[in-house]
Formats: sequence, C-alpha cells, structure tokens
Amino acid sequence: MLDQFGSVAETVQSLRAEPFIVVTDAVPGQSRLATLHLSVSDATGDSAIFEYVDERLVIHHGRNHRVMTNSPVYDQQLALAAYWQQIGGTVMLPGTNRAADRFVRASFYIDAIPRYGDPSTAVPAVMSVMRNVSVPYGITTPEQPNISTTQWRVVIDHTNVVYHFESALSSGAIHVKLRALDLRRGTPIRRLELARYLDRTGDVTGELRPSAPMQFLPAPG
Repeated sequence: MLDQFGSVAETVQSLRAEPFIVVTDAVPGQSRLATLHLSVSDATGDSAIFEYVDERLVIHHGRNHRVMTNSPVYDQQLALAAYWQQIGGTVMLPGTNRAADRFVRASFYIDAIPRYGDPSTAVPAVMSVMRNVSVPYGITTPEQPNISTTQWRVVIDHTNVVYHFESALSSGAIHVKLRALDLRRGTPIRRLELARYLDRTGDVTGELRPSAPMQFLPAPG
C-alpha cells in the first residue's frame, strides 16, 4: 500500500475495484497462521480500515476510524466504543488485555490527550496511548490466540514524513526521516536490521544499508 497509492481515498477506490489475493504464513515461533487487519492513513487526516468478514472485504473509510485492535470484527468494536462513551472514560474503563477492552481504552485516550502542534510532544503523546493499550511482553492466552504479546509500536508523522519505531524489547524509540532518503525510481534498496538497534534511540536515517529486495510469498495456485 505504501508504494502503490498516494492517499487513503485512492487506496479505497483501488481495493474496491480490483480483486487481490491475501497470502499468509505461520506466526514466528507458533503453529498458527497470521491474521490481521489493515489500516491506512494520510497527511489530510483521512483513514480507513480493511478486514475480511466471511470471505468478503469490508472497508470502513472516514476520519473517525482511527483506532483498531485484533478483534472482534470492526462493526462490533465501534458498538463497544459507543457503549463506553455513554459511561465515560473518567468514570471507568475496561482494563484487561482483551482486544475489545484495549480498543475501548485507545478510543477514549486518543480523544482525551491534547492536540499538540509540536511533533516532539505529539509523537510521544500518541506513543503513550499505544503503550497503555499494549499487551505486556511475554503474556500469551492459549485459548485466545488473537491475544499475544505486543512486539513493536509505530507512529507515523505524516506532516514531517518521519517514521518512528519502538521495539517492545528496546530502551527507546528510533526514527527515520523519509524526506532525507532518495526514493526516486531506480535508487538502491536499503534496509535497517532492527535487531541490531534495540539499544539505540533517535535518528537512524543514515544507518540504512543496501539490501536485496524483500521476497514476497507466492500467490496460491
């Protein structure tokens, strides 16, 4: 999605018009296939969430769709958020590691935090909400495989085009300034091996190194 479309609206229009194939693989270290939602956003504030329900692609498109967790299906998540809005987050919020509870907390806190104009404050504020709703490292729930440890957190500053990344095992966040990279067609592919940067913080834009292209899984059939 990042290198095919220039906006959320363009993404939604394309995915509605053209069928595509989703290929999954095993979750690292586990014997189950990975499942996921897809969310996209852009610098205008537009956003959309994509999910398959009963083998049918369902798209929720609009600026109000800013929070997403693993389950239940998104229509049910929105209903849960509406219920808890009547109670009020300052009175009580559900506190378990269930995806539905984390969705409610994220929905409340993302509206509760101030709208900071300075990215040096806005980015940490958003990251603080994500930490609040993350599943603590090492926690698993065998009877609910959709609940699993939060491995990383990402914040994208659309205004300044900066990609912030924090591993659950790191002591701080790193970031890449995309405007400082040469992204023209034909330029060499570069990557950052994140496992080597768990103790790094701050700007790692200059640390990307030449790499072979990522190998996508083949389409079935």
